[in-house]
Order: sequence, then structure tokens, then C-alpha cells
Amino acid sequence: MTDVDFVIVGGGSAGSVLANRLSADPAHRVLVLEAGRSDYPWDVFVHMPAALTFPIGSRFYDWRYTSEPEPHLHGRRIYHARGKVLGGSSSINGMIFQRGNPLDYARWAADPGMSAWDYAHCLPYFQRIENCLAAAPDDAFRGHDGPLVLERGPAGNPLFQAFFAAVQEAGYPLTDDVNGYRQEGFAPFDRNVHRGRRLSAARAYLRPVMRRANLRVRTRAFVTRVLFEGTRAVGVEYRHGGTLRQVRAGEVILCGGAINSPQLLQLSGVGNAAELAVLGIDAVAHVPGVGENLQDHLEVYVQHACTSPVSMQPNLQKWRYPWIGFRWLFLRAGPGATNHFEGGGFVRGNEEVAYPNLMFHFLPLAVRYDGSAPAGGHGYQVHVGPMYSDAVGSVKITSADPQVPPALRFNYLSTEKDRREWVEAIRVSRHILGQPALQGYDGGELSPGPGVETDEQILDWIGREAETALHPSCSCRMGTDESAVVDPSSLRVHGVDGLRVVDASVMPYVTNGNIYAPVMMLAEKSADLILGNTPLTPADVEFYQHGAADRPHP
Repeated sequence: MTDVDFVIVGGGSAGSVLANRLSADPAHRVLVLEAGRSDYPWDVFVHMPAALTFPIGSRFYDWRYTSEPEPHLHGRRIYHARGKVLGGSSSINGMIFQRGNPLDYARWAADPGMSAWDYAHCLPYFQRIENCLAAAPDDAFRGHDGPLVLERGPAGNPLFQAFFAAVQEAGYPLTDDVNGYRQEGFAPFDRNVHRGRRLSAARAYLRPVMRRANLRVRTRAFVTRVLFEGTRAVGVEYRHGGTLRQVRAGEVILCGGAINSPQLLQLSGVGNAAELAVLGIDAVAHVPGVGENLQDHLEVYVQHACTSPVSMQPNLQKWRYPWIGFRWLFLRAGPGATNHFEGGGFVRGNEEVAYPNLMFHFLPLAVRYDGSAPAGGHGYQVHVGPMYSDAVGSVKITSADPQVPPALRFNYLSTEKDRREWVEAIRVSRHILGQPALQGYDGGELSPGPGVETDEQILDWIGREAETALHPSCSCRMGTDESAVVDPSSLRVHGVDGLRVVDASVMPYVTNGNIYAPVMMLAEKSADLILGNTPLTPADVEFYQHGAADRPHP
């Protein structure tokens, strides 16, 4: 006899969506197990948009993973923040909502068995997610009734206006909406910030339904393994309050993300049987693709000093924090009420690519993710990186102990294409930042600096300075071939019954942009597949494609 119909492992982005949708039928008993803490309503570090640098790196909110030494990054171990809190990484991320390019999903759909994951089939689920306040009511690309309210970045700082002018001087277009008809170009960004607060997946999807009698959410519940009877998953074992417990379920759904989900599969005997045997783990199913195909985005900051006192740099001074906190707490206004990633864009770094391969975020201050800033006062920067690198890595457990983090190998900069596009990224950045529109503010390049000019110097600098953009994905990819992990039509894990994976790990290829929006779409679409609902009708819309005759907005 089962205790619940569905046990969802992970209360992050995908888990919050599934908890909402699967518990909508009172006949379904749903349990969510989240290893991290609750997203308490008084927790300023979670809910204040500008406080995003505080939970990253904190053991109270972040899994704090590090990669294995990366050979092409001078042997550095790259820090990987992952949310360990209700809402998952949506409670600690940069709050940027980007769907990716429609051709990303054409790439997905080109793989065998993946035809239902093209843009036409995915767009209705993007629309179901969102209430896009900036879009016109008749916009064929945007949604207006979803749980996730999206506010467009105001981008009102004069540095934003100078940046948008500079990109045009550099020969790049503006676009009305990077999530609409045309991704290519520059524009203010959609953000999951509403009325001055972070709107995480937990706040949008989970909190509104927490009182449902058939839904239970248990935090600080660390799942140690999936329980099997033969090759059928029948529940999970988890640690809560210092006690090891078990729960039996009709279905087990892993929503731990691209690191935790393959780790748990391997700990439970689903993976490469030979590798598991070395660790003393008996294989339930030989699924060699588990933990393979790991993908991510890498990025750097190209930083300039600013000669005019218009940047947001003074707000980094700690003596200002009480006033910033007061304005946010009582007025939901001021520097604390924005993520500051209010605009940017997508360009093609060369004429060989069919759609943008470089992403830019512009910030009206010079700062790193950890909150540190270069000396020199006012500044501005772009975050830039290639979007569809062909470098792939792996997630592999090194111990049968669930508390031991897996080995993460991303193989950044390991391919000729990746290295070539990185050089293009820096040269395009410098071309934009060197335009006349920014000259009145430009106090000189701080990073990488004038001493970094040749291709070799650029790659050396990237190897020393690049950081992850925090988009790990694809480590349990959908597909029908021998190296795939889950079935595209059901999200069931190949070789076993009663077990599904729904999170960023099932993407076959990382999308062109931040991955929060695609994960939410994927979870919405998966909910219909799990429940046996009739899928939403594909959306027959035309979108911009470079090289084709530019058609009017549908």
C-alpha cells in the first residue's frame, strides 16, 4: 500500500510547478521533499531582489558545489551555486526570465523521438507559465494569465540608455522583446520580480496551494536513495530531523536539477553498471547516460570605469544598507527592489551561426556575483559568454555515501569551436563598449584591460577569470537512443518503472539564455504528460530567422 500517489524529490523550480499541477486533483496525494530550508516570508536574503549576492555561497541557502580541476581553466575548481531552499535556484538566482531561441527547440525536436518538443509545442506552455505585464494583450507569443508575473526591467539609468545607443552604433539592432518574435538584438529584460519582490517558483506555484489537504511539503528532508522492488520504484528513503525515514509512493519524480538528480539515480543503482559496481552499488538498471552530457554556460565580466557619478556603485557601500533595506521593506522601492540585470541582448558572433550564439547582460555597476567590486569607484560592465558551446562533461558519484558531493567535470574551453567563440565574444564586447555613445562615461577598461589583446592573451585571461553562468543542464537527457536517460513522451527513466525525472537535467541541449524559463516550461508540459491530459494545441506562429525575409509580427 502506498503512502502517497506522487513523491516529488526537490521543491525547486520544476518541483514547485509539479506540486501545484499534480495536487490540483484532490484524489492525488502529493508529497514534496526539499533538502533545504523554507523560504520564510521574513527572509530578506531570499525576497529582496538586490540581496541575491548574500545567499550565494552561504551554506544555509546554497549546495556550494565545486567542479573538478578544469584543465583549460588553468586547473581551477569552478564554484557552482545551487539553491538549497524551497524554490531551489529560483530563490537565489539573478531573476532573469529568458525562453531561449525558437531554434533551440527545433534542435531538440530534430533528435529521434523528440518531435513534440519543438517551439510550436513548447510555446503554449511558456504562455501558461506567465503573466507578462509588458506585452500587449494580443501578443501571439506572450501569456497573461499564468502564476509567474513578469516585469520588464525599467533600464532607466543613463548608462542603460548609452549602452542601447552604443549597440546600435556597433551595428546591432534593438528588439521589442527577446522572448517574443525576435530574440536577436538588445532590449530590457523580463524578470521574475513583482512589486519589488523576487517571485520565485515557490512563491508563484507552491505557496498559493500549500493549504490543499492532499499536498504536504516537508523541508530539511534529504533524500538518500530511491527504493526499488525489482526494477520498479516504490518510494524513497530520506533523512529528516536526524532520523532515517521511508515513504512509499505510486510514482517517484526527481526534480533535484542537473547535479542532484543524476547523483540520486546513481546512488540508487540506476546508471553505468560497471562504474556503480566499483563503488559497491548493485545496479537496478544499466542506464549509461546518467550523469553524461553535462552542459553549462561560462561567462566573464568586461568592466569599465565610469567618469560620471551615475552608476549604482555607491549602493555597494555597507553604510547605505540600512536605508536601502528600509526603503525596500516599507515601500518595496529603491535599489533593493531590482536585480539590476535590467537589460542586455543576443547577437551572432559570426556569420556561420543561424541564430545568436552570444548573450550579453549589462549592469550599471562593476561587481562580481559574490558582491566584490574592483577598486576605483563608479563603473559598468557586460556579462558575456557563448550560448551553445559544444563542450560537454559529466556528473559522477565517487562514493556510496549520499553526503559526498559528486565529481563535476564541465570541460570548459575544451573544443576549438568554444575557444573561437570566446575570442569573438570579447571582441564583440569591446566593439560595443568602444562606441561614441559611451565615450562620455568611459574611464577605461578595467577588465580584462589593455594588456589583453591577442587571441592567446584573451583565452589565457578567460581561463583565469571566467565563472559559471549557473546553468548546469542535460545530464539525464531526453531521447530514445542508447545514451538517453528519460523517455521524451513520459519523462520516465529508461529501464525502470515508476520513476521520472523532470528538471534541467532532461534537456538534450542547453538553451540560448538563462535556463529558469525553459525549466518551468518543461515542468508544465511534463505535468500534462504525467497526468495523461490532452497536450495544449501547438502554436502556429512565425518567428524571426536571420537570412529569411523578415516577416511582419503575426
